[in-house]
Amino acid sequence: MNSIYIYTLYSILVFVVCIRVIYNTNSASKTAAYLFLVVTVPVFGMFFYFSFGDNYRKKKLYLKKLDFDSKSYGELKEGITQKAEAILQAHKSAIGYFYPLANYRRETHFVSDNNSIELLINGEHKFPEVIKSLEAAKDHIHIEYYIFVDDNIGNTIGDILIRKAQEGVKVRFIYDDFGSNSIRKTFITKLKLAGVEAVPFYKINFIQLANRINYRNHRKIIVVDGTVGFVGGINVSDKYINSNTSDLFWRDTHLKITGKAVLTLQYLFLTDWNFCAKQNLAFSFQFFPLNATNKMRYGTQLTQIIASGPSSDYPNIMYTLIQAMALAKEEILLTTPYFIPEKSYLDTIKIAALSGIKVKILVPSVSDSFIINATCNSYYQELLEVGVEIYKYTKGFVHAKTMVCDSYVSVIGTANLDNRSFDLNFEVNAIVYDKKIANELKLNFCKDLETSEKIKITEWKKRPIYVKLYERILSLFSSLM
Repeated sequence: MNSIYIYTLYSILVFVVCIRVIYNTNSASKTAAYLFLVVTVPVFGMFFYFSFGDNYRKKKLYLKKLDFDSKSYGELKEGITQKAEAILQAHKSAIGYFYPLANYRRETHFVSDNNSIELLINGEHKFPEVIKSLEAAKDHIHIEYYIFVDDNIGNTIGDILIRKAQEGVKVRFIYDDFGSNSIRKTFITKLKLAGVEAVPFYKINFIQLANRINYRNHRKIIVVDGTVGFVGGINVSDKYINSNTSDLFWRDTHLKITGKAVLTLQYLFLTDWNFCAKQNLAFSFQFFPLNATNKMRYGTQLTQIIASGPSSDYPNIMYTLIQAMALAKEEILLTTPYFIPEKSYLDTIKIAALSGIKVKILVPSVSDSFIINATCNSYYQELLEVGVEIYKYTKGFVHAKTMVCDSYVSVIGTANLDNRSFDLNFEVNAIVYDKKIANELKLNFCKDLETSEKIKITEWKKRPIYVKLYERILSLFSSLM
């Protein structure tokens, strides 16, 4: 009798969890995957869902962040976007058939003019520029990273933050509590004692692990005095600097932005800050020096900052990537460390290739995860069959997240091509409308192909059946990765 009672309760529990999965999961593929796990391996499946599934407290969790958005958006919109339409119209002929992409107007994703863009290849080029900009700070430094490591470069930047704080510069630092676990104690304590305001994004502890491990801040943002900014794929860690002692060559890409587009990076940082620090920093010309950016002439590159995350109404980054590819007429060059595309994204690539557009994708030869590597492999054959060229980087690990369309539109940012970046993480990309930057990025892409192996469809099809089978099985759970 007791066993029947326990079984009945257990069945009710599984049923309730299944109802919750159906009710709280928007994606049909994710819903099916979660239901499969819960029904076939109930204990593990339920644990997995509550650890990594849709967060039923999501709206409540980000209420403070959204509060700031609604309060400050009016003033910020008036200052930053009042000339957005005029900018688009003035550059309409140059933007050409990419105009619908530039006209994407969710939240603060407006194209700005008067920007100077510098492409930074790998950590050995990024960090000297970062250090130079931090040293020049006069009013404030805002820094936000997914991975910040307590190593040589981490301490070099940390020492600068400490010194600038002691000089009277206001330093605010957001670190992801999961990605930056090595600095959570001693390093952060040292910063705080020197006057740096440092807060974790969504602090993790054992009790709340299931609710908090899933939604991470994957952004890499630096803003100095509201006019200089950095964004891209490179975290703060010695492994991104390819020294003679490096065990593995890391290939990555970052941007230095000087000009109006930095105001959008500033806006993103402050909304994240108010959520993490439980403060209510409001719109201020100290943070948004509109008069200075209007008077100064920085450069001619049109730039658009695109952000998305669990608090976004739409998956803005995925939408804009799809739009850019759909508008391309000649060539699409993609670099990503993780290629687990959502179906609409995958279909867009296939349609482009079938329409005669040259599509090339650069991925790592071997991923840092066996499961991820096998799941990525499961998508390649259908792309190869429609004419997409896929290259595996053999020099080291390619971690860059970039795209070039028709030697004009460049995308550089933090978002990988997977469900986690599109739906779960806080991410940020920069879109640059400029032939010079596009050609520079394309040149580096072609250089990377020199140390890559092109996948040949005839050989790819000859792989053992058991390999193809476990790749296809893993692909069934791709929406959970």
